[in-house]
Amino acid sequence: MSCNPAIGGQSKGQIAREIDALGGEMGLNTDKTGIQFRMLNTKNGPAVRAPRAQCDKKAYQLRMKLIVESQYLLDVKQAMIEELVIEQDKIYGVITSIGMRYDADAIIITTGTFLRGLIHIGESKIEAGRSAEPASIGMSVNLKKLGFELGRLKTGTPPRLNRRSIDFSKMDIQIGDKKPSYFSFRTTPMFHVEQLPCYITYTTEKTKTIITKNLHRSPLYSGNIQGIGPRYCPSIEDKIVKFAEKERHQIFLEPEGRLTDEFYLNGASSSLPEDIQLDVVHSIIGLENAEIMRPAYAIEYDYSLPHQLHATLETKLIEGLYFAGQLNGTSGYEEAGAQGIVAGINAALKIKSKKQIKFTRADSYIGVLIDDLITKSTEEPYRMFTSRAEYRLQLRQDNADIRLTKIGREVGLVNDTQWNLFSKRKQLIAEETARLLHLREDSLTYSELLRRPEVSYQSLPKANLSLPIDVQEQVEIQIKYAGYISRDLEQIQRFTQLEEKQIPSWIDYEKIPSLRFESRQKLIRYRPDSIGQASRISGVTPSDVTLLLIWLKKAETNQDL
Repeated sequence: MSCNPAIGGQSKGQIAREIDALGGEMGLNTDKTGIQFRMLNTKNGPAVRAPRAQCDKKAYQLRMKLIVESQYLLDVKQAMIEELVIEQDKIYGVITSIGMRYDADAIIITTGTFLRGLIHIGESKIEAGRSAEPASIGMSVNLKKLGFELGRLKTGTPPRLNRRSIDFSKMDIQIGDKKPSYFSFRTTPMFHVEQLPCYITYTTEKTKTIITKNLHRSPLYSGNIQGIGPRYCPSIEDKIVKFAEKERHQIFLEPEGRLTDEFYLNGASSSLPEDIQLDVVHSIIGLENAEIMRPAYAIEYDYSLPHQLHATLETKLIEGLYFAGQLNGTSGYEEAGAQGIVAGINAALKIKSKKQIKFTRADSYIGVLIDDLITKSTEEPYRMFTSRAEYRLQLRQDNADIRLTKIGREVGLVNDTQWNLFSKRKQLIAEETARLLHLREDSLTYSELLRRPEVSYQSLPKANLSLPIDVQEQVEIQIKYAGYISRDLEQIQRFTQLEEKQIPSWIDYEKIPSLRFESRQKLIRYRPDSIGQASRISGVTPSDVTLLLIWLKKAETNQDL
């Protein structure tokens, strides 16, 4: 898992369910190893509701390891890759640190934080991709040599505390939902697990004083860290400095698993020296006598600027080479998983000489994520939010299967069991929606009644309460928000027209007259695959897009250019 033993949350929960709908393993593994389940934003509209789960970190890792090792026709090897084998801009294999060569028609690189990873704890620096795990140095050198534009990012992790040394009586308890909302559409509702609580506490004025006095010992403020950190997940030092007016900051204590006393101090990532970290921890309510089992640290690592990718996640420089995860500048386990499944699908399709799949902003959060990366690139760790999705009412967590299971089936990831479950659910939703359309109460149909804000599906006189809860909820959402959904679909249709207008690879932007200099430079650098992508590149104006369309039309009709 990532350092935080959790899956989901706002927008990330939507991504996790999309991965599941495609046939991925993340949702199932979360449900099997989860220790607390919550549905967030339940008082708000369905567009922003999202599942979140705490997982047993070791159980998650070991179960996923077994799933991978048991996968039919998959060989699992462990080695440090030092070099890519490239001939005529095409990938042919990799070479390990001990000289072993593995040939392949497609390669996916997912380096996480290991690419020239450098850990900072106060004045100490350790070359590592994660605590006690060696960094990947040769791969970074090789990618630069091949012509890839690399940058430097930073992230961090908080200290882990011993449960026995924590005074939970001074904290607010946070328990899971009585009826868990599971991640996988394949998890049976009868599946039950005993949930563990999390806790909420706060920093104090003493916390602020300790950190302020010791900022010079933080590599983030002493100048030792050059990489750019995540704006939306700041370190405790950043919080104290950038939000100096706040009297306190919220901290979450989350268990790392069932068979460990380690607690994760969410919201307190740091790069301060360990002795100062201990003082900071002791200044937090309920942690006055807390024991640090593992100190916090910051980590710098290399990444590849993602405008160098196609929407398939194949690199533009090297055919058959795919990048995924934090290598592309993203922050977060769900964002990495989404890129991993897309790169995996497309690498397999390429080997089979089949058309690769491009997810769009209109069909998934996965599409929003990839499109943001390749059209805007990123100079800071990218994190997904619901606000990034223009069509978030369409891209809900509850309908991820309706949107994406067909794609998973077509590429061979969705087996018969998952397909049959999906088909049955879809049929029940369609039948009940049709029934409510014709069933009447006085002069109104049940559909018209259900559109009223105060009316829920279960309050209808003739509601079919024997239907699964998720089917009832889906029927209610589709009917209540039909007008908004219809309006979104019209916008999506216009969006799709621009996405389908492809830009040929041979186009020479230098030859297009009247194109503004900034737009010309951006188009040359980003090399968009479609007019839609071009329109979303920062600095490319609507008039530039119009010029581009005219130029392409002339090229298609063989007019004099």
